[in-house]
Amino acid sequence: MSTILVIEDDQILSEALRYNLEHAGFIVETALDGITGLELARRLAPDLIILDLMLPGLDGFSICRTISAERPVPIIILTALKDEGDRIAGLELGATDYVVKPFSLGELLARVRALLRWNERHSQSIEADVFSAGPLRLDRSSRRVWYEDREVSLSFKEFDLLVCLMRNAGVVLSRDLLIERVWGANFPGSRRTIDVHIRWLREKIEPDPANPMLIRTVRRVGYRFQMPTLAAHQLPAANDT
Repeated sequence: MSTILVIEDDQILSEALRYNLEHAGFIVETALDGITGLELARRLAPDLIILDLMLPGLDGFSICRTISAERPVPIIILTALKDEGDRIAGLELGATDYVVKPFSLGELLARVRALLRWNERHSQSIEADVFSAGPLRLDRSSRRVWYEDREVSLSFKEFDLLVCLMRNAGVVLSRDLLIERVWGANFPGSRRTIDVHIRWLREKIEPDPANPMLIRTVRRVGYRFQMPTLAAHQLPAANDT
């Protein structure tokens, strides 16, 4: 039976979510503020988190960023219809999906079930493997990455995305293919997830993220990992950035 953590400061909404989720067969824990929510997320390791963004104590953006960096867990953010910027920011910080207030409980339950099914299907064991690209080194067995002598901290999906790119160095990978390889063919979240994670990776492994030399964009297609020995001597093609 899956455990769901609801972090929502509106007590009436929180209780309504608990009642309906429990009625649907889930174990539900709730928190009315951000600090308690983060503590419960770490202690309970829930299978899914439903997260309001505007919370007392610690905002939902900070919770989303922290939890996504620590462990892979689906996060559904709750946001107001007018707050498109908040929805985008939530996805950029690691949320898997969002539901706009006011929402139907039927829609929310459908998204919860879809994400839990997806998460269960795409839990994968890690193979022992090491990839090197100039100063960049990745060890799949320990899930660690180094740039020169500095260890780089990556979230779960950032790491998997970098593995996929490095394993296919020199090959252009479409966004759809990256979604399928890293998140799974039936991933129910936003395709914008790829661009967001690429930006995060560049900020962590590129000396100049604004002019990336390792992870290259191929316009209207996707991304290519360029080995440093080539990148340092090769001018970008007309469709690269």
